[in-house]
Amino acid sequence: MSRGAPKTPSWWFDGGPVPLPARLLAPVYAGAIALRQRLFRWGLLRKESVPVPVIVVGNLAAGGAGKTPLTLALVERLRQAGWRPGVASRGYGRADAAPRWVLPETPVEHGGDEPVLIARRAAVPVRVDRNRVAAARALVEAGCDVVVCDDGLQHYRLERDVEIEVIDGARRYGNGRMLPAGPLREPAERGRCCDFRVVNLGHGGAPVTAPGTGRAQARATPVGETGFGEWPMYLRTRNVLPLAGGRPRPLAAFSGLRVHAVAGIGNPERFFDTLRAAGIGVVPHAFADHHAYQPSDLEFGSDLPVLMTEKDAVKCAAFADDCCHAVPVDAELPAAFWVALLDRLGPPPHGS
Repeated sequence: MSRGAPKTPSWWFDGGPVPLPARLLAPVYAGAIALRQRLFRWGLLRKESVPVPVIVVGNLAAGGAGKTPLTLALVERLRQAGWRPGVASRGYGRADAAPRWVLPETPVEHGGDEPVLIARRAAVPVRVDRNRVAAARALVEAGCDVVVCDDGLQHYRLERDVEIEVIDGARRYGNGRMLPAGPLREPAERGRCCDFRVVNLGHGGAPVTAPGTGRAQARATPVGETGFGEWPMYLRTRNVLPLAGGRPRPLAAFSGLRVHAVAGIGNPERFFDTLRAAGIGVVPHAFADHHAYQPSDLEFGSDLPVLMTEKDAVKCAAFADDCCHAVPVDAELPAAFWVALLDRLGPPPHGS
């Protein structure tokens, strides 16, 4: 069941025929992207830098790929290594475009769902601004010595030291076409320019609901595996948190039960698969990414438990009842990934 969720075009990921209007518009979009890239390369559009390292986390395909869990893991590892990280974000879905600091208590409509989640989980400075250069500079002025830019791969005006592409391990690049004929914001070859390519394999062992392959998606990499030069990322569930207060419970406590599963993320099926893999009977409710929830959205006509992603929970906590629970996840990557990343950055300026 999907309410309030504009459907991702079916031809992006299921191998279906691409409508003629989308096929005609794709070269126009691709041409505009290529021109913009050349203007930056030629110096006609100016890049700006900040006096600290900048790590950009992003993806080439539209939709969610797991950037927020990776950003949280990055921030934690950087802190452990002696850095003082801050997070810069556009703050998609906010009610206004005003630059601001996002605190754990910042309303979601002012800070954006992902920045508020990061502020609550990571307890680091988070700055939202459509101008990511300005956001990065504000973080430096606040004492940060490394900036993590959440979803900024296409924001070329901000110079970066490390680029990390995040890839959905099930959907990857879909049919391989540029928007709107396919999901690609930039050509797939752009990923080869990134310093690190991280493949989100979900919970590893979950029965992946994988779409069919399309025109350009005859993959050398099978669904749920990494290819050459790619780093695997797994998502591990933490204890389930009751939104109305109470003791956390392991996800296994819901095994054998039917639940209403709520996901307003780029790929809701990944969340539903996670619950199914835990032996939970799922009544799925998919919403648009960054959906602004209302109490009526959670009125399902039964008293089954409601499990939702942590990103959805930050928007539902104000009106959630005793049935509602958040399912937080942590990103896990190989130790060698962190060694390579920290080696690329060098030692923190003030010592560890």
